[in-house]
Order: sequence, then C-alpha cells, then structure tokens
Amino acid sequence: MTKIDMTSGLTELADFCKRAAAATSRLASVREQDVLIAQTPREEICRVNGRALYRIASDQPRRIPTPVLLVYAMVGHWAVLDLQDDRSFVRNLTDAGCDVYVLDWGHPTPADQFDDFGDLINIYMDRLVETICERHEISAINLVGICQGGLLSVCYTALHPEKIRNLITVVTPVDFHADQEDERVDSGFMNVWTRGLAGEDIDLLVRAMGNIPGEVGGTMFSLMTPFRTLAKYNMTLVQAGQDSDTLMNFLRMEKWLSDRPDHTGASAQQWLKELYQDNKLVKGELVVDGRTVDLRAVTMPVLNIYSETDTIIHPLASKAMRDRIGSTDYTELPVTGGHIGILVARSKKVRDGIVDWLATR
Repeated sequence: MTKIDMTSGLTELADFCKRAAAATSRLASVREQDVLIAQTPREEICRVNGRALYRIASDQPRRIPTPVLLVYAMVGHWAVLDLQDDRSFVRNLTDAGCDVYVLDWGHPTPADQFDDFGDLINIYMDRLVETICERHEISAINLVGICQGGLLSVCYTALHPEKIRNLITVVTPVDFHADQEDERVDSGFMNVWTRGLAGEDIDLLVRAMGNIPGEVGGTMFSLMTPFRTLAKYNMTLVQAGQDSDTLMNFLRMEKWLSDRPDHTGASAQQWLKELYQDNKLVKGELVVDGRTVDLRAVTMPVLNIYSETDTIIHPLASKAMRDRIGSTDYTELPVTGGHIGILVARSKKVRDGIVDWLATR
C-alpha cells in the first residue's frame, strides 16, 4: 500500500467515525414518544369485532361531496397513510377537499383465524360502508383500495356494485400470473415465491399457526433486498443520522414496519392459494360466500393507479384490470416510485390524480 493510499484510507475512516458519532449522538437523544405516526386528528365512528372506521378531521371546504373510504392491506397497518405531517396520504386528500374515512383492520387475535374473504368483505367492509352511507344519507360512496386492500375493494365492488359510486385502486394486483411474461425476483417477488410453494405447505402453515404472524410477511419483504436489509441499521442509519429530520423520517418508517399485524389464517389461505397460485379472480372462479366474483359487474368509473417501478406488485398484474372489468369509464394513472414510496412521497401526483378524477365524476 502506498503512502497516498494509506492517507486516503485513514481520512475515509476518520470521516466515517465522525459521521457515526454524529448519528449516535442524535439517536441517543430520541425517545420512543418522539417517534409519532398517524397524528392527523381522527374520530372513531364505529368498531366491529376489532375492525374500526375512522373519519379524518378536516376544516377544509369539501371539493368532493361524496365521502371516500380508504381500505389498506391487512399485511401492514394503515398508519403508513399518515406517516408524518408532510408525508401523509390522508392529510393530502383532506386538504384537497375530500371527506376521508379509513378502515383499520386492527390486530387479529386467535379468535379471528377463521375470518375469510366473506367475513372481510361481506361483514366488516359492508358494515362500514353502510355506516358511512347512513351518516351522509347517501346510497353509494367512493372507494379507494390500496394493495391487498385494493383487491378486497375490487371484490366488494363486484359483489355490491350499487354501493360504490367510483372505484379507485392503488398498486392493486388483479391478474396474479400476468408477471409470468416477465418473471423476475426483483419485480413481483411475492408472486414468484408463492408460486414456488405447494398448496399443502400453505395449509400446514395455517394449521400450525392459526393466523399468519406479521413477522412472516415482513421476512418475505426483506428478502427482496437482502443486502439493503443487512445494511439498514449500520450504513443507512449512519447516513440518516446526519440530519435530525432525516433521522426522524427513518425512525417513523421503521416504527411502522415493526408493527405488522397478523393475517387471519383463512383469508391468508385464499390470498396465497386461490389468487397467487390459482389466479381464480381473473379466471372467474373466485367464490366468496357462495357467490362468484364477476369482474364484469364493476361497471362504475374506475381509476387504476400503479407504479411502473413497483417491486412488490408487478405493474402488469395491475394493468390487467383494463380488459377484465365491465366499466366503460376506465382510467389508468402510471406513476414511478416504490410500492410504499408513492404513498409517503412529498409529491402530490397521486393525490391530485385522485381528486381531479373524482371532481369530474
């Protein structure tokens, strides 16, 4: 090693130590009560067996008269939609003039392990939709479904079309085998992983655990970027720790990631076997409470938002909706960003796309 190389290496080491010390100092001053998420004021409207309906408070004039219900996935808590003041999907919508409600799936208990799609859609979702309709004296609402919540929203709309005025889906899979045209583990990882399992493996997992622990889903997502996961609590944290705001952003996201609710066992079996493996929805074979989910029954206006760079839900799985539903008023809004990133970004593109689209309908 030359003298120049040694000097350069020592300088780099000294710089890293300085940065690590700064990050450690900032991190040491943070307490759990400082890392707050989902802080936009809200009111609990009703609760059904641990599933809650919240109305987001707002003093902004209503540009969109029909209320909006947000349905997020069961594999993560809805709080990511209200991560912090300047990265809050729900606050963006209320500030833009929407009357926003949020479905909170809560944290399923062992007593909920037999809740299947029929329970999620025809008991919980339907009761909360009815509650909103009764409060506003209307017959139909605007429904916004995100990721897995989008799939449930599509099914709900197909089974109860008279209760939905407009349907908006965000990073929502419909054709779970569409990615086979471009199968890669770095895009649509869950599709590839789940198709590699035997149906008996999924049944055994549910029988052994009842509900699927949130940590199982978290592990699967971390496997998509293993080296980034390994570096997150050293290199990434050191980088974030150079600035107080950036550090708090990092910690808020980590707090959300650490709170992964369990997934009800019966619905997990349907999600993994009937959709990921057998692709029954687009085949017209998905049955919920004895009724076949017919996508052609989705005849109201539909806005489908997907990310062209999504590594969790392949964009082809979302774009397949165009040729499957019965609506003649179908709009696509492609965006760029991560599966979660488009929801927590400071950019207002997704919000503006939703509000502008609703304003004309």
